[in-house]
Amino acid sequence: MNHGENFSLADYLDPKASTFEERFADFRPYVTRSRELGFVLREIAGPAGAAVPVRDGAGTREVIMLGSNNYLGLASEPDIIEAAVAATREYGVGCGGPPLLNGTTSLHMRLEERLAEIKGCESALVFSSGFAANVGWITGLLGKGDVLVYDVQNHASLYDGIQLGRVRSMSFAHNDLDQLRLRLMQARWRNPGANIVVAVEGVYSMDGDIAPLPEIRELCDSFGAWLAVDDAHGTGVLGARGRGTAEHYGLEGRVEVAMGTFSKVFATTGGFVAGTKDMVDYLRFFARSYMFSAALSPAVVASVLASLDFIEAHPERVAALHDNVGYFCRALRARGFDVRPETAIIPILLPPDVAVAEVVSALDAAGVFVNGVEFPAVPRDQQRIRISMMATLTRAQLDLAVDRIDTVAKSFGFHPEQGAAA
Repeated sequence: MNHGENFSLADYLDPKASTFEERFADFRPYVTRSRELGFVLREIAGPAGAAVPVRDGAGTREVIMLGSNNYLGLASEPDIIEAAVAATREYGVGCGGPPLLNGTTSLHMRLEERLAEIKGCESALVFSSGFAANVGWITGLLGKGDVLVYDVQNHASLYDGIQLGRVRSMSFAHNDLDQLRLRLMQARWRNPGANIVVAVEGVYSMDGDIAPLPEIRELCDSFGAWLAVDDAHGTGVLGARGRGTAEHYGLEGRVEVAMGTFSKVFATTGGFVAGTKDMVDYLRFFARSYMFSAALSPAVVASVLASLDFIEAHPERVAALHDNVGYFCRALRARGFDVRPETAIIPILLPPDVAVAEVVSALDAAGVFVNGVEFPAVPRDQQRIRISMMATLTRAQLDLAVDRIDTVAKSFGFHPEQGAAA
């Protein structure tokens, strides 16, 4: 079984549950337990930051945030907030239409120019979400006879794009270059003149590992294929200027389809695709999730522009993120935990017999917010708590979080020392 952000709980419902009411009743125990334990839908009562107020039945508590994709802490940066407020005053709360008609403001055009620049591309277009961006480029670009070759751990939005577009596709094992070569050989042998696109993520969300882009780029060149990179978790995190995985590897301008989101480091919503001017203009008319969706609000667009300005002016914020990752993981390794992250995503694996939701609940009660990932999102032997690091966390907060993780691990019996003793 593959793991990642592509799964459906519907596969685990009672197949005999045919009516809506039966399906709802079958799923109700899971919903009730997850909400009672605070595994999902915890109520955050203030701005996203290194510490957040969480409201529950007992009142409001402040917890250390180790579960947010707000990697650089930009969600509560004063200048970025003011940019969003100013844009709302100037342009209003929304455009009232799709980008092709009345939804493209001067702000939208400026943002698309900036995104193209940071990705080393000629042009870019902005979508209402990262999900829409992935579905849009796949269904808009790939037609009959084209072939998509993709890493099995790509996001659910890519899988949905394949299904919606009825795209001819084949997968390869995660980061497996030998199997990718085999798939490209098969695609070329069966379809000598086909357009072939290889789709990977720059940083994979469950393990935080990085795609070997130089080797993938070389294979694409060898077989005449385009490269598409979903850099949702890489943009703002990797590269000397925070421009993403391509910059990290020195491959700026060598990715034909550069996709990203605003929901991670930019801490808002939206997505984009960058590439040649011809491709982008083509997608404006053929990507239905662009053509038939309302344009992003001016406040969101202005906040992303301000975030790009901030990252450019403050490279030390990106450095602080990686410093925090290093500090936190050294402290965990000193307690025996085997954590060796490549990015800002830090998984701590749990044994199959440990209830992930209960671990998350115990950490929440101890003042540490983490996300849990359990079957079927991952195989039973790879369930985990998934920590997302932020540049704005203090050393005191990180020390406290390590202590609490250490304590909870011992109480649930998955501390490395207990495994060694057994």
